Order: sequence, then structure tokens, then C-alpha cells
Amino acid sequence: MIDVNQLRRGVNFTHDGNLYKVTEYSHKKPGRGKATIRVTVRNLRTGANLQLTFTSGDRVEDIRLDKTTYQYLYDDGQFYVFMDTSTYEQKQVAHPVMEDHAQYLRDNMELELLTYEGEVLDFILPKSMEFEVVEAENAVAGDTATGATKEIITDTGLKVKTPLFVKVGDTIKVNTETGEYITRM
Repeated sequence: MIDVNQLRRGVNFTHDGNLYKVTEYSHKKPGRGKATIRVTVRNLRTGANLQLTFTSGDRVEDIRLDKTTYQYLYDDGQFYVFMDTSTYEQKQVAHPVMEDHAQYLRDNMELELLTYEGEVLDFILPKSMEFEVVEAENAVAGDTATGATKEIITDTGLKVKTPLFVKVGDTIKVNTETGEYITRM
């Protein structure tokens, strides 16, 4: 059990029989009375986001997720299939677990899956990844002085805002946490 004052972004815990991961945290202390801790959490089983409010002194049960490196194999339409490269054991990950991060998956890429009692609940992507630009608008002369951006599409279907000089065939680096353009390679 941990005190709710210890909840921070990335902490996993159970509450009312559900498994949650903290995505945002705020602590408010009024002039009188107990502090209020408000957290935005993601249900690790369903992928639903919700807000929970606790008062200072409340306790929740923290959980530890096991981290194992897996290789992405394919998407069968309902599950993403991964393989443990040391034991060749395959794990199926439901689509809601991957949410909007499915465009980062590439065949045979390795990433860490987080499991709780054998059930895959979360994942850790690399901090940044490289993608090839397959669709981009042409830049208009004179627009470069304004710091304008355009939306491009990568080889995995990921949409990214980039500077105007990025063109089809370029390789770009993208921050996987924010989905933002970092640099052209």
C-alpha cells in the first residue's frame, strides 16, 4: 500500500478492483482541511481514461509490472502478436492496450511489454524512432520565413507535423512520447 501523495506520472496501482496507470497528477491544498489529490489515469485493461480524486491520507495498492523484451510479429485484426526471442513464446496484446501507438509498430521491432500475472497490460516504446516520409505536400516559396509546418504521412501511417523542407523519401526522427518531429536524417 502506498499513500496517494506518492502517486506520480507512470505509477501503476489498483483501486476498486481495477488496474490503473497515472497519466497526470495534481495536488491542491486549500487553506483549511485536507489536501486533494486529483489524478488522470488510464485503465490498463480497457484503455479508458478517467479522473480519480483522493484526499490526503488515502492509500492505494501499488503494483509492479514485469518487464520483458518481445519482438513484434504481426497484427491479426484483433490482437497484436509478439514473441519472446529467448523462449519463442508468443503473446497476444489487445488493440485497446496499444491505443494510438500502433503506428509506431514495425515488423520485427523489439519493445518491452509490461505484464501483471501473465497478462500484458502496457508497453515501452523507444524514446525516438526513424520513419520514411511517403506522403507530403510541396512547400510554397516564401512560406519558410514564418516557421510554418505541414502534415506528412510516414511509411507506417503515422501523421506528423514537420517543417516545410521535409519531402517524400526523407527519413525523419519522431519522439514517440509526444508524436512530434525531432529532425531530418
